[in-house]
Amino acid sequence: MTTIIFRRLEELVNQWIWRQDFWLPPGVTWKDIAERTSDGSRHPVPRDLLISLPLALGFIALRFVFERVVALPLSRWLGVCDRVRVHVTPVPKLEAFYLQKNKQPSQNDLVVLEKHCGLTPRQIQTWLRQRRNQDRPSNTRKFCEASWRFVFYLIAFLAGLISLIHTPWFWDHRECWSGYPRQGVAEAQYWYYMMELSFYLSLLLCVSVDIKRKDFKEQIIHHIATIFLIAFSYCANYVRVGTLVMLVHDSSDFLLESAKMFNYAGWRKTCDALFVVFAAVFLVTRLVVFPCRVIYTAVVDSLDIFPPYPGYYFLNGLLLVLQALHIFWAWLILRMVHKFVFLGKVERDERSDEESDADEEDEVGEEECSWEQKKGAVNSKFVSLANNCVLNNLTNQRRKMNSRTPKAR
Repeated sequence: MTTIIFRRLEELVNQWIWRQDFWLPPGVTWKDIAERTSDGSRHPVPRDLLISLPLALGFIALRFVFERVVALPLSRWLGVCDRVRVHVTPVPKLEAFYLQKNKQPSQNDLVVLEKHCGLTPRQIQTWLRQRRNQDRPSNTRKFCEASWRFVFYLIAFLAGLISLIHTPWFWDHRECWSGYPRQGVAEAQYWYYMMELSFYLSLLLCVSVDIKRKDFKEQIIHHIATIFLIAFSYCANYVRVGTLVMLVHDSSDFLLESAKMFNYAGWRKTCDALFVVFAAVFLVTRLVVFPCRVIYTAVVDSLDIFPPYPGYYFLNGLLLVLQALHIFWAWLILRMVHKFVFLGKVERDERSDEESDADEEDEVGEEECSWEQKKGAVNSKFVSLANNCVLNNLTNQRRKMNSRTPKAR
């Protein structure tokens, strides 16, 4: 009974979603892809993607264990320090406002909160600022997240390089279309695909609990585009192009995560050196290799095998979305390189590790608050000096009067 239901569900998916007239070139059917190759290697079918769901849950569980068993002791060994956060006094009305909006209050909001809480506008702003700082992620938490991604990207890059370096399409990208669609998929390439798909699914599932960066929206778009690209390229047997795309991305990602780790640990020179290496690898792979080799072979070389069709535009559209994100991140990286070269150090983090704008406002608020305290202290000193001057003048005048009185007598 279960087998019959599963087959019926697969037929409905193939009929309404995996339509061969949309996803495949003219004259090519799913049976053509499903035919066994002469070497007896695996052939891709959509049902293979179902294994990515339990694997994604396994990645989440493995990450939970890794961050507590490996990353946390490593952070202490490298000297990661957390800032001491001030825990605010609970105020129900302000807590409800913070959970609902979580932003700087307007003038109208301050008037309403002042009536309900019985606090001054300055006290309300101070409470909200300290409440935001209380929720800011610690350096230890950011280190654990970066170390998990570093380990995966490094292992994925090495595994992908080992599985592809002996393939003909690794050196000649026109071989990606040789014999299409009857191209076998080796076991190593199959698991490379499933691991990458499962990892990005786990990142998408954990996006609500992960640390929000400045490029949060771009990261969501990147994860969704990557998942669709991996799933579609596997089902349509664009595995050769897909493996090249994943290898190009993994080649620089582990360098960025390692730079983040040393940044949180306070190893500034090591962080800056790794960031320079990452910037060079990123700019070469994402702005030169990816568009000139991978996108070119998908757009131009593939036309020698089949004419344009809807799936052709869908594949290249996703590749162009990734390239647009690469240009956005390259702009951020070049800003960082400019500051590093002309200022001698990285003053402000423009990478994807940068926190949201609310944190910047908190820092501005803290500076304003500290300035108000300093100004108040300076004013009190001026007042005391002025009082001392007045007292000294009065004392001197009395002494002069006393000195003049005997002479008059």
